[in-house]
Amino acid sequence: MRFFHLFTALLAGLLLTACSRHIQPDTVTLQGTTMGTTYSVKYLAGETDTPPEAMRQQLEALLEEVNRQMSTYREDSEISRFNRMRDTGKALPVSDDFAHVTAEALRLNALTHGALDVTVGPLVNLWGFGPNKEITREPSAAEIERAAAQTGADKILLTRNGTQAALAKTQPETYLDLSAIAKGFGVDKLAQHLEKSGIGNYLVEIGGELHGKGRNAQGTPWRIGIEDPNLAQGAATRIIVPLDNRSLATSGDYRNFHTDDQGRRLSHIIHPKTRRPISHRLASVSVVADNATTADGLSTALFVLGETEAMKLAREQNLAVFLIIRDGEGYRSEMSPAFRALLQ
Repeated sequence: MRFFHLFTALLAGLLLTACSRHIQPDTVTLQGTTMGTTYSVKYLAGETDTPPEAMRQQLEALLEEVNRQMSTYREDSEISRFNRMRDTGKALPVSDDFAHVTAEALRLNALTHGALDVTVGPLVNLWGFGPNKEITREPSAAEIERAAAQTGADKILLTRNGTQAALAKTQPETYLDLSAIAKGFGVDKLAQHLEKSGIGNYLVEIGGELHGKGRNAQGTPWRIGIEDPNLAQGAATRIIVPLDNRSLATSGDYRNFHTDDQGRRLSHIIHPKTRRPISHRLASVSVVADNATTADGLSTALFVLGETEAMKLAREQNLAVFLIIRDGEGYRSEMSPAFRALLQ
């Protein structure tokens, strides 16, 4: 779903002449796997006394905690315990981080007029994009109606009593899935830890969601290239975005989709209102925001809306949005005024 390409400022290398005594700082790079994808952390050496291997262990401990809270693939996670609950009169105490991500998902649900709905899991599963990927037939209207009865942001009740947050549901089968926003939150957690460790120049990426701050080893802002959606490597770069204390997230459907009997492309992303996989010309949505949690959730929501409604909302809410739209055999792009301002 995410299309990005990291560019370092190679021009800086051309400025190094024989008479130059400038020495570029080393870049520490830490990589690994998490949340069913990969992560990468880059930062300038010399800004912290923590050895790289110790920093890796600290970052992976934070990622493990996010998984313990929000992974639907772990039976012992907080979200899995919530999803197994059938008592609508009971609230489950949850961690502050879980409550924070759920609250942001609900806020974005209202902002996007319901386009981001973290309760559509039953419909996702019904259409064959969940754990049982062998489903190939279109579900019946009755099946869709039964699944839809359990969905909707109004089925989730988030409360706080003093310092303790709790989550309840109004329908016993309501299923919460924060995958549309959790990777972005993981990026934010790692970024916060780097800053607490005294690091002010870094780039964090999880599965294509990024946050960059400060400068790279060449002394320029971290620069991210947004590529055309393409299964092949080395797709054409549409635009390059500088990230200095900003986040970038991209959503699309070019990897995970079905094709129906009429040859229509059916995305793995379900439209909460039509209850069907989205099928439109929008190929990808990239959002730049102050934090990756928000950018991640918005990119999914705007992709649900399609190119016309996505750009309309971006203009109304002053969102920095870049769209890549299928146009015949190729692609065209559009950007919001807020996104254009980032390039100036």
